[in-house]
Amino acid sequence: MPRFSVIVPCFKVQGFLRECLDSVLAQSFRDIEVIAVDDCSPDGSGAILDEYAARDPRMRVLHLPENVGLGRARNAGLPLAVGDFVLFLDSDDTLTPGALRAMADRLAETADPDVLVFDYARTYWWGGTRRNVLAGVLAECSDGTFTASEHPRILDLLMVVWNKAYRRGFVEEHGFAFPPGYYEDTPWTFPVMLSAERIATLDRICLHYRQRRQGNILSTTSRKHFDIHDQYERVFAFVDSRPELATWRPYLHRKMGEHCLDILAKPDRLPPSDKAEFFRGTARVFRAHRPAGAPVEGEVRVLEGSYAAYLLRRQSGRAERELARRASKVRKAAGRRARDGWAALHTRRPLDHDLVLYSAFHSRGVLGDPAAVHRAAREIAPHLRAVWVVKNPELAEETGLLPPDVEYVLPGTPRHRALAARAAFLVNNVNWPHAQTKRPGSVHIHTHLGTPLKYMGADLLDKPGARRGLDVPRMLARADRWDHSLVANRHSELVWERAYPCRFASARTGSPRNDVLVGAAPEDGAAVRARLGIPAEHTVVLYAPTRREYRHGGYVERVDLGRFAEELGEGHTLVVRLHPSLASGPARGMGLTELHRRGVLVDATDEPYVEEVMLASDVLVTDYSALMFDYANLDRPIVVHADDWGAYAASRGVYFDVTAEPPGHVSRCYEELARLLTSGRWRDAESARLRTAFRARFCEFDDGWAAERVVRTLILGEEDWIPPRPPPTVRPARAGEADGRSGGTGAQVPAQASGHDRLTSS
Repeated sequence: MPRFSVIVPCFKVQGFLRECLDSVLAQSFRDIEVIAVDDCSPDGSGAILDEYAARDPRMRVLHLPENVGLGRARNAGLPLAVGDFVLFLDSDDTLTPGALRAMADRLAETADPDVLVFDYARTYWWGGTRRNVLAGVLAECSDGTFTASEHPRILDLLMVVWNKAYRRGFVEEHGFAFPPGYYEDTPWTFPVMLSAERIATLDRICLHYRQRRQGNILSTTSRKHFDIHDQYERVFAFVDSRPELATWRPYLHRKMGEHCLDILAKPDRLPPSDKAEFFRGTARVFRAHRPAGAPVEGEVRVLEGSYAAYLLRRQSGRAERELARRASKVRKAAGRRARDGWAALHTRRPLDHDLVLYSAFHSRGVLGDPAAVHRAAREIAPHLRAVWVVKNPELAEETGLLPPDVEYVLPGTPRHRALAARAAFLVNNVNWPHAQTKRPGSVHIHTHLGTPLKYMGADLLDKPGARRGLDVPRMLARADRWDHSLVANRHSELVWERAYPCRFASARTGSPRNDVLVGAAPEDGAAVRARLGIPAEHTVVLYAPTRREYRHGGYVERVDLGRFAEELGEGHTLVVRLHPSLASGPARGMGLTELHRRGVLVDATDEPYVEEVMLASDVLVTDYSALMFDYANLDRPIVVHADDWGAYAASRGVYFDVTAEPPGHVSRCYEELARLLTSGRWRDAESARLRTAFRARFCEFDDGWAAERVVRTLILGEEDWIPPRPPPTVRPARAGEADGRSGGTGAQVPAQASGHDRLTSS
């Protein structure tokens, strides 16, 4: 008996069907059966199904003699199912990689509930992906099993059949079936969810819900949308037949009204000539099933009036929104004039040479190179007043990005403009806003975001995909304000001067944020390991993938994280840190969040300081992230996973071939990556040799004194300053490495290049 029976009804989907079937049959979890129902499709769908069934015995095809519609096609497949759990997959949708394994694990963890609700993401025909906006509900309900009464918000999720796995015995016991007509999911899902005694959730995107440009049944203009009334009649009849569900009537009554009004409001659902009739039909069902004494509140109150009143209310709402839009536009224009006038007053006052204005990562908080410079300045020059620009101080304080003793200002406020007009020094790792002017005599220090591998600045002009939404000339105009561009190596110096043809001088200071990495010992990450719950004796593998320009949204799942963590074996911990641009998108919902919850791996994406995460690790696995250049300062092994290097280099543009000049071993597929890590080759002599050459080239100016060098030479003007002692050259050995380290003896760190003790500008 298979664990899952996947029922796939098919009708006129030949263009999407192969992708759908491949997404199921290629799952790493193999204990499944696929029941494909050809709903008398007039295209080539039936032949495609037969082709797949001929080569995979797990698939069975049922050809219906006549078209019966989506719901009844599902019904036809149900009696053939023998799996423990049943899933319904529409034939233009797809399962995500690893979805069935994640479901199987969650079902085992929750002892086979009646229903498992999992997450999905909409995938649009133009390439976009958007996660379910109510995904947080799944996380709220993640402790064990529950009923709908115990967690009623579970019913706020999209009431569809395909985001759930159903215990087959539960379905057969209650005799659930789909009715004919549109919106057939409604009289299935509500009875199922209200009847289930044990519901569990899986906070993971398991399905991609395709949003087709055309051809979607529910987006077709038709009178068939009137079927929604009959479907809710069936829901109310089910509730009436079970007195224990009577308390749900007010909720279902309101839900029915909201659902029908939503259909009425959409321009592509009903023929204009039928909208009045649809409204009256909705109002009739609404009145017929109104619970005695239940108040009617919110938008559904319009159903107690006439269609003319409904139209009048919609028209008045549009007028109110237009007036509000115009008023907002006037207020913003007046505000800009007032702010500009306020700032102009402050530009008449002299610069404050003891004032330093900081910002990092678009004003997220005290982070990166600016934070390292700030810490050094507080120690070396306490007379300097430091003010940070922070756009969300509450969130920054909550996440540890805004210490309580740090002065801050909100961006765009009159106080911010006044401080920007008076500050003699401005430090940032991204460009300041375009509206912020540069006063003569002020010093702008730009720290950048690391050593560049991928194209930046003006070099993106011939990469339209990579610079999508980026105004390069405007960006260069902002870069014209830079006075100093910090570099950690000659490669960066050459790239920045090419990519940003502006008036700045390159400062060979090193990267201030990397000071903590230079000369670091293995025990320096112990506190972070303890905070993350990582056993002290474990080997920590840090996986840090970057974004892709050839995919809308930037996320491409290159590694099955659950499988990777499992194959690393006992005594290892996999730590994952996504690129910051992927942290709030659907990437974490593709299994990372769920794997972290189960303790399979550690999701360190939200850790505020990436330097601490690096210190806590033993080896870095990355694709093309600039993190590798920083990590090389630790002199710890690096593995480059370059399974799509050609596509990445072509779409983004790169300054050199990192697979030809790597910081360590290179894997070209997942199997190679797994073998490197499990065999121990990741820390062999060849790895050390490659790393030494890479460090010599890209850690050239990183000597542990970068932050102090910036403060003394660029802010305090001590141009002849030289570090009081040489950089560290000895570090305790890392156990087990085959690069000349053994036992408890120390190991020489490759010498840093000379020529930067004094500030050097090109």
